[in-house]
Amino acid sequence: MIRAPNSVMTGLAVITGMLIASKGAWSLELFKRAALGFTTGFMLCAAAMAVNDYYDREIDMINEPERPIPSGLVKPKEAIIVAAILSFLGLVSSAAINIECLAVAVIALAVAIGYATAGKATGAPGNVMVSFCVSLPFIYGGLTLEALDEALFVFASIAFLANMGREVTKGIVDVVGDAARGVKTIAAVYGRVKAAILSAIFYLAAVALSILPWLMRVVSIYYLPAVAVSDLGFIKASFELLRDPSRDTARRVKREGLLWMLIGLIAFIIGTNLH
Repeated sequence: MIRAPNSVMTGLAVITGMLIASKGAWSLELFKRAALGFTTGFMLCAAAMAVNDYYDREIDMINEPERPIPSGLVKPKEAIIVAAILSFLGLVSSAAINIECLAVAVIALAVAIGYATAGKATGAPGNVMVSFCVSLPFIYGGLTLEALDEALFVFASIAFLANMGREVTKGIVDVVGDAARGVKTIAAVYGRVKAAILSAIFYLAAVALSILPWLMRVVSIYYLPAVAVSDLGFIKASFELLRDPSRDTARRVKREGLLWMLIGLIAFIIGTNLH
């Protein structure tokens, strides 16, 4: 229900933002803020996932019946309690850093809840809301050190584009349940083929942008081989979707997409630490 891999990646994205802002220079104070930043990212992402599962419980009976709530493993009320506890812990962690971090954490949580309660049904605008939340941890990481660097916005943009591709792909996977509930995803409104094309465009745009940190000289040469693996993964995903925009293919691409995003995140970390 809390999607541990997603939540861990959110925490790591915060730390990556800190590394970029600090130019790779570590200190005891940075370690303390990194711990708080990771906690904020993990807790708020996990809370958002729990809230999303609560509001998606009827759709998930069709699309994902094995998830905790539709499978009966977790009661709807329990999901809300878990989300409330996680939200509280995340906000407390952000407040312990500085007021700017608390403000961003509140905004991120509000957008996540807004998506779960109303945004998802809008389709593309909902995809933007989720991708905004995915890209925000990089900016948040810079704010933990009160240092916003232009490189942070480049990394955030790459994450935004890659996640937009993944969100549109998820719409292909969930097209049956979404159509039944009136959720206006690209796949539900325009069909799987057009959704696959749009997903590929977003993935390939993220790939194209991934060279920019190297051209800006904000990462070392060690960034290139690591990000190349991520790029090849997204290129492969794009061609697979274009060749066969079926639910099974989209499900596989969606799951693998998380891996390519993780490898991309590792590339960011390597590039900002090894010189």
